[in-house]
Amino acid sequence: MKLIINNASTSSRLLGKNEDEITSVSLLIDGGKIAALSETPITIKSVKTIDAKALFLSPGLLDPQVHFREPGMEYKEDIESGSKAAVKGGFTAVVSMPNTTPTADNADTVRFMVETAAKKGLCKVYPTGALSKGLEGKSMTDFSALTSAGAVAITDDGKGVQNNALFKQALVSAKHLGVPVLDHSEDETLSNGGAIHEGEISKKFNVKGIKSASESVHVERGCDYSLETGGHYHVLHVSTSASIEAVKQAKERGANVTVEVSPHHLLLCDEDIAIKSDGTLDANWKMNPPLRSREDMLACQNALVEGVIDAIATDHAPHSPEEKKQPIEQAPFGIIGLETAFPLIFTHFVKTEKLTLGRAIDLMSKNAGDIFGIRCGRIKQGEVADLVLFDLNNAFTVTPSFFASKSQNSPFIGKTLYGETHTTIVAGNIVYSRGNI
Repeated sequence: MKLIINNASTSSRLLGKNEDEITSVSLLIDGGKIAALSETPITIKSVKTIDAKALFLSPGLLDPQVHFREPGMEYKEDIESGSKAAVKGGFTAVVSMPNTTPTADNADTVRFMVETAAKKGLCKVYPTGALSKGLEGKSMTDFSALTSAGAVAITDDGKGVQNNALFKQALVSAKHLGVPVLDHSEDETLSNGGAIHEGEISKKFNVKGIKSASESVHVERGCDYSLETGGHYHVLHVSTSASIEAVKQAKERGANVTVEVSPHHLLLCDEDIAIKSDGTLDANWKMNPPLRSREDMLACQNALVEGVIDAIATDHAPHSPEEKKQPIEQAPFGIIGLETAFPLIFTHFVKTEKLTLGRAIDLMSKNAGDIFGIRCGRIKQGEVADLVLFDLNNAFTVTPSFFASKSQNSPFIGKTLYGETHTTIVAGNIVYSRGNI
């Protein structure tokens, strides 16, 4: 299939140049790849053409952390519905976590994810393999078998690895295979079964809190082990100032450490948790790690702007309305995020000039891909045509019906944002379209 995109704007950074200026670009897609780039419109008879004069052309985004729930919890989300949410958000690729039922701790389950995504998915889905059998933190899985089946990383995400020796060995074993170890950093002796951040809000509403140190002590552990072993340690969804400082120091010492942050930890804190009509806290603001203090939130923002953060991840974690209607102590952790991630970053960081548009997209594409050795993030001749057109000019309001996901557990419903996805293209094929194309 051939496709022409004419008169789009883009960042010169995304074209592989050093500067970050907005420029006009037209391109021809042929055979699933970018066949030609031009500063002027391209005209070929009988070839489908998109006039993108009012749109911004970006490489397809890559999300380093999603939970698509299949196999086993398809009522929350499945690979097909999760991929629909992804492409609506401008993501052409995602990295999925292994806390499914059964757990992705074996080659068969990993292969199932790969094959299902190939059949039903609209975007590229890269599975991860579990670090320990059953996510129990007792014995290591067969990393070689998992990576051979298609896993791009090793992680027990959903749980923190409590066994220090096991985690250290995992870094060594993963290093030999050239894949990172992703860490849900949580010392369970310090999180103590809490539901929200331990602070004034938890005290005010008499909800058991999760200490900030529950995250930072495991981040410090991972940084130390990475320095010792040379293994690639990746911090999932960082949320505290102490964790950020540990990562910053480790990087300065030459550790092979990368770190991601989620939009909700950048833009929300525990003071923002909504209060229901019965005076209790709304579980749609419950995630793990929890929304931290305002000081932690600002530390995450500063780390993003200063370049300590390597990538932005949604931690897309769907749940049914019934589950999230429970009291916050009983409701499951997690919110969705694929459809709102780019608009949130664009609205709150690009429009406010804290980040350039090119750099923001790098954090959500090229930089994220680099963590896993996935090539993406540049608009260049010969590259696979994974692309997205964003409408940066018109505001929209997030409503429950806005989501393509099976779930609507988002704290951002009601927010007015900029940067809605207009068109998403995966390997040259239009997989999502808003408007008349």
